[in-house]
Amino acid sequence: MATPTVKLLLADVDGTLVTMDKVLTDRAIQSVQQLHKAGILFAITSGRPPRGMAMLIDPLDIQTPIAAFNGGLLVDRDMKVIEQRVLPADLVTPVADMMSSHNLDVWLYSGADWYVPAADGPHVAREAWTVKFEPEVMSSGISGLPENVTSAVAKLVGVSDDQDAVEKATSAVHDTFGDHVTAAQSQPYYLDVTHPLANKGAVAKYLAAKYSLDPEEIATIGDMPNDVLMFAHSGLSIAMGQSSPEVKRAARRVTTPNDDEGFANAVDKFILGSSS
Repeated sequence: MATPTVKLLLADVDGTLVTMDKVLTDRAIQSVQQLHKAGILFAITSGRPPRGMAMLIDPLDIQTPIAAFNGGLLVDRDMKVIEQRVLPADLVTPVADMMSSHNLDVWLYSGADWYVPAADGPHVAREAWTVKFEPEVMSSGISGLPENVTSAVAKLVGVSDDQDAVEKATSAVHDTFGDHVTAAQSQPYYLDVTHPLANKGAVAKYLAAKYSLDPEEIATIGDMPNDVLMFAHSGLSIAMGQSSPEVKRAARRVTTPNDDEGFANAVDKFILGSSS
C-alpha cells in the first residue's frame, strides 16, 4: 500500500536512478512502473542536458516536466522547452575565470550545445558516452564564442579530479557570486554553476506548484550536495547509500548504494511500503 502522503517522487539521475556504469536496471524500471500504478507521479532532475536524459523517457514512461541543468531548462517528453533560466551574461566570464584560477577545466552549455576546452580533457569522453552526444571544442576559449552563445548559458561546469580544488572552487564561486548564481557539486569532480533559480530545490517547488502539492506530499531521492537543495522542499527525503555523511544527515531516510539497487529498494521500502 502506497504511503498516502507521497504523491510525487523527484529523483536525481546519476548516482541515484542509474548505476555507476550509467545503467538503468530492470528493477529501477519496474519500481517506476509500480509508482505509476499506485498513482504516484515520477519526475527526474539532473545536471545533464536534456538530450542526456532522452534515453530515460520511454523506459520510465515519463510524463512530467524534465528538469535538465539542475532546473536551468525544463522540457517536456518531446524535448520542447517549457521554461529556461540562463546565467547572467556578464557573469559567464568572471565565473569561468574563477574556476580556472582553481585549475578546473571549464565546460559551457548553451542551448542544445556543449563546449569544452579540449576533446581529450578530464571526463569529456565519459560524459559524451553518458549523454550520447559529442561536445564542440572552444579553440579560443569562452572569449572566442559568439555573443548569442555566451548570452544564453544554461550551465558552466568546473571539472577536475582534484576534489579539494573542486570544493574550494565551489566555496569561492558561492561566496563571490552566490546572490546571482547557484554553485553546487553534482559529482565530486564537477562544480555546476547555474541561474540562482536553477537548482533542485526550485525544481521541487515548481513541481509542487504545477501539481498543486504540499511539500509533505513530495518525496526526493539523491546522492550529492546539490540534491540536498531539494531535500528541504519535500516531506520524505532519501539519500543513497554511497552518499557522503553530510548528505545522509540531510535526508530523512538512507537506502542502499546505487550499485545495489538503491533506487528500487527506496521505492519499495519507503514509498510503496513493501518489505522487499
